[in-house]
Amino acid sequence: MKKNFIALGLMSGTSLDGIDAAILETDGEYFVNPGEFLSLPYNPRFRETIRSVLWENGPIENVENQLTLLHAKAVSSLLEKAELKASDVDIIGFHGHTILHDPDKGRTYQIGDGALLAAKTNIDVVCDLRNNDVANGGQGAPLVPLYHLALAKKMDMPLVILNIGGVANITYLDGNELSLVAFDTGPGNALIDDWVNSKLGKAYDQNGAIASSGKVCQQVLNKYLSSKYFEKLPPKSMDRAEFKLSFLGDLSIEDGAATLTALTYESIKRSVCLLPNRPKRWLVTGGGRHNRFLMEKLSLVLKEKVEPVEVVGWMGDAIEAQAFSYLAVRSKKKLPITFPNTTGVRRPLSGGILYPKQV
Repeated sequence: MKKNFIALGLMSGTSLDGIDAAILETDGEYFVNPGEFLSLPYNPRFRETIRSVLWENGPIENVENQLTLLHAKAVSSLLEKAELKASDVDIIGFHGHTILHDPDKGRTYQIGDGALLAAKTNIDVVCDLRNNDVANGGQGAPLVPLYHLALAKKMDMPLVILNIGGVANITYLDGNELSLVAFDTGPGNALIDDWVNSKLGKAYDQNGAIASSGKVCQQVLNKYLSSKYFEKLPPKSMDRAEFKLSFLGDLSIEDGAATLTALTYESIKRSVCLLPNRPKRWLVTGGGRHNRFLMEKLSLVLKEKVEPVEVVGWMGDAIEAQAFSYLAVRSKKKLPITFPNTTGVRRPLSGGILYPKQV
């Protein structure tokens, strides 16, 4: 087997914003050389189409087909941008889109047709990267911490990488795989986005402008924070649908956004006591790092400087897509992608299903 691979990673996150696609040269271990990246936004109509099948609430086959074809389009566009041919790429890591995540009941479901994507791109595809972990007692998430470790291998540790996507998750790094700590801290952007969308038809609260003009309703915030999820010890993960907008009742758009933003930063604050040691640095990735108001509040409640990952030269919008290219190579090499200390799986475990290109 060759030492280094050219891999392409695809991520469709819980924020429902679109597809991120990234090129990575990697050995699936400690060598990572990020390449080109692009985002393919979903149009509002398709975003609602995905929303219609969350928790298997509607017919899935047609939506899965549309989703896969959009991913094939993202692959084609990225190859053109990178001036690469399909034959230059060894493997695609295809996350799909999570429509259900209930690992405590042994279920996680990412839609996306690996065979169709392999046929459309003429590149080998690895997908279904969570199910083997869940089948063996793990949470199936988060999967990105191992890539965080590869990126940060030369940095001063302990270090925290905080990903604020639809759900927020934290990676504590202290030098090796066995000292990794990773878990979902709670809601990230998803509830805020859903609230703003339901009231104004906007995809998100740009820079936290709506939340910053509102007032936190402490009674509602306390109700959210009383969730049993926050009593669980890591490893733990959550579904974006675990917390409901109905708690907000008749709050104004501004007060609702302020309260949900507070839920994000307060739940992250609560995660600090679950870390083995105080980190020397907080780096933030995911869409939440673009929310100026949220970043300011995070710094205040943590009493720490929080910085976007761009300050160390990483591409924050690309990291998750890069991670799935990295995990695809590890899957191909049958290396572990999850560990007892990251997902709670019984032993270090590989995962993923390979769909070969058509010869």
